[in-house]
Amino acid sequence: MNDRNASAVPERQGDGDGDDREAIARLLPAPPSWDLPPDRHTRGKDLLMHQIDHDRTTRTRPAGRRLLRPALLAPVTALALAGALTAGIALSGDDKAAGTASHRAATDMRPAAALLGRISDAAGKQHSPAVRDDQFVYTRKKVREADLTSGKAVVSPLKEFETWVSQEPGPLRKLGLMRSGDGETLPINAELGDTEGTPAGMSRPTYRWLASLPTAPDELLDQLYAQTPAAPGRERDQAVFEQIGSLLGGMTPPRTAAALYRAAAKIPGVTEAPGARDAIGRRGLGIAREDTRHGVRTEWVFDKEDYSFLGSRSRLTKDMPYGAAGTLLSSSAELRHAAVDEAGRRPTGSTDGGMP
Repeated sequence: MNDRNASAVPERQGDGDGDDREAIARLLPAPPSWDLPPDRHTRGKDLLMHQIDHDRTTRTRPAGRRLLRPALLAPVTALALAGALTAGIALSGDDKAAGTASHRAATDMRPAAALLGRISDAAGKQHSPAVRDDQFVYTRKKVREADLTSGKAVVSPLKEFETWVSQEPGPLRKLGLMRSGDGETLPINAELGDTEGTPAGMSRPTYRWLASLPTAPDELLDQLYAQTPAAPGRERDQAVFEQIGSLLGGMTPPRTAAALYRAAAKIPGVTEAPGARDAIGRRGLGIAREDTRHGVRTEWVFDKEDYSFLGSRSRLTKDMPYGAAGTLLSSSAELRHAAVDEAGRRPTGSTDGGMP
């Protein structure tokens, strides 16, 4: 045996197969320790994929505009708030992949999921008369909102608004009417950029469109992540949570409402919010989510007895250039919903007459 071959073969310490096995074993890496249980593998993979998606979408995050539901719009101050939130708070979204991976990894909010399950069950049992395409959905609500046009959050007094939103499915340039408590009446126009009119959809959720949504929570959540408009800087999970909130509080088909609540339970970071109150001080059961990067917390408030949606509230959770932690950004209280045949006409039983 030459020197090269001798150096390539381990020195034998004795005779027999046992010695050969020991010599070969010394060349091999140490055996692995006990493997992780399957559930730990699954959880680890979900977290890893979530982080990969997050890193990818951070580099490729698209810009976009936030579309507000017409029934939630108020006059100039609300529109100023929406614009300031987009530019100042920089509430934004990532792409579909990040959101989808993220909501499938949600396992840390079981108390909130249990509460949303009860709310879902109650919503699914509600009676809601079908709304015709030639009708208008009437909403009366009270709101407070922060105007950020001065660079500082200036919170308005409590105001009352009524809206009449058309249910026609086709693209519309005039979506309905809105009246403030002081009697000012304004048209609800098509979304910015919709030169041919705004069709029924995420930004104009008609009763028929809501009824067309999937009622399987996972499928519905996938669609919400895919279709929720993005805006620079906002957490994607927060954007979808708030998009679901914008679909609440109106006339929603019971099966759709039930699915929306169960879909919300799958979004990471959703928690209970003890002591939640709506804009007129009604205390109820709360569901909340916080955008921790940008310090904005949004809460939904539900009646303690029948689990009906009472309203919502949004506030700062850390100091920002336009306001200190705790500053109210918006709050609402739902007062009445109905289907009516004419824009500007209140439903039967209202104390006041129709609009001029």
